[in-house]
Amino acid sequence: MPLTLQEVEHIAKLARLELTDEEKTRYREQLSAILDHVAQLQKLDTSSVPPLAGMSGSESHLRPDLARPGLGAAELLKNAPAQADAQFKIPPVFE
Repeated sequence: MPLTLQEVEHIAKLARLELTDEEKTRYREQLSAILDHVAQLQKLDTSSVPPLAGMSGSESHLRPDLARPGLGAAELLKNAPAQADAQFKIPPVFE
């Protein structure tokens, strides 16, 4: 599935990337190759492949999610370089 340069430019814009013409051409080729590989994978019949361990829904190998007490404000702020009113004090973001 070959991508057009316009599609690559659109993807770059969404990712906030500034690409040179050479990079656009190179990425068009690379992304097109990736999409071709994905298209080949989608054609494979996986109906006889059992689900991966832990993904069948019948059994979880993860630890149980239990509520535990959190740290208090004093413990959290003890290493803060600056604090005010029990909060981290940071330099202003906007001037």
